[in-house]
Amino acid sequence: MIDLRRVPDLWQRFDVTLRDFPLALLLGIASFVPAFEGSGTEIGNLPTRPYDALALVVIALECLPLTVRRRSPAVCLVLVSVGFTLDQFLAYHAVAGTALPIAFISAGAHLERHRRVTAILLSLAYVPLAVALNQRGGTETPEDYAVFFLALVLAWGIGTWLRSTRAAEAERRRHVAEATRTAERTRIARELHDVVTHHVTAMVVQAEAARYLTAAPDRLDATLSAVTDTGRRAITDLRHLLDLLNPDHDTDVRTPSAGDLHALVEQTRQAGQPLEFTEEGEPAESAGSAEFVAYRVVQEALTNALKYAHGSRTLVRVRHGEKEITVEVSTDGSNARTRSPGGSGRGLAGLRERVDALGGEFSAGPREGGGFVVRARVPAGSSS
Repeated sequence: MIDLRRVPDLWQRFDVTLRDFPLALLLGIASFVPAFEGSGTEIGNLPTRPYDALALVVIALECLPLTVRRRSPAVCLVLVSVGFTLDQFLAYHAVAGTALPIAFISAGAHLERHRRVTAILLSLAYVPLAVALNQRGGTETPEDYAVFFLALVLAWGIGTWLRSTRAAEAERRRHVAEATRTAERTRIARELHDVVTHHVTAMVVQAEAARYLTAAPDRLDATLSAVTDTGRRAITDLRHLLDLLNPDHDTDVRTPSAGDLHALVEQTRQAGQPLEFTEEGEPAESAGSAEFVAYRVVQEALTNALKYAHGSRTLVRVRHGEKEITVEVSTDGSNARTRSPGGSGRGLAGLRERVDALGGEFSAGPREGGGFVVRARVPAGSSS
């Protein structure tokens, strides 16, 4: 049984000429219906002539070119115009004459080249037609011919409007696609920055510390083991990130959340950073993206602490509320190696964008008495 919902999609798969053929066929059939005979478009006011063998050719010339009205709009318009001219000159006045404004609309909408030349030539050709009809006994006034000409101009204008509307829609879609690609590239850059920078920074700090532990084999072995563990976690996180970016990946991809903070804190401690971690409340079941953003805030803040305040006492406070998650990460500046965060600033800027996207608040800057503090308030309950 055919699913009726799929019919429009199936119809769009056919060639455009095949989709335009039913209209041409319908006008041709309607022209031979006795009730409609001689009741088509009429200019010149000539007495209607009964159909004969030549009428079949004229009606076919008017209707059948509509099959290529979108594929070859210029050919369609010329052939239909010739057929319409014969129809009026021979006074068949067939319903097929309706094809002329349709051809004009299609040409206005789909003609790509020589649009102005085509419009001028057809306008000039209209004058001999009017003169010939009058010579055959037509009783139309110049005003009547002018009204019909304006009707054709209106049909062309409708086609031109459709063309411009279609072009504007295509341009809008292009801008949307470009904005989507830019947003996706930005998202990928953020994720790579968050994942790679934190782990690599920890590994660099641990490797530098190992240089001074050659006289303490036990501590050196523990430090190198920490470097190895950090590298493995980096590989795991990168694999998860690649799975997240892969549209063909069927399994659910786990993203970090506030519940992973303990592992993050422990990793930072292994890198030699004295750290105190305080967590209040329980993560809400409907926290959504808030937990992920809170995790990234802590991760980036601890990465900066390792890079610019290594060895300084660091405090991490996370509070889970019913409607928000608050995060504060600070260094006290007690260590001589403490420096103000420099770098590209991409990490903190990315955090601010993440938090702002959820309607939260973010701040980062020096604290009184030395050191640096990062604060964030992330509304909970936002979908991911």
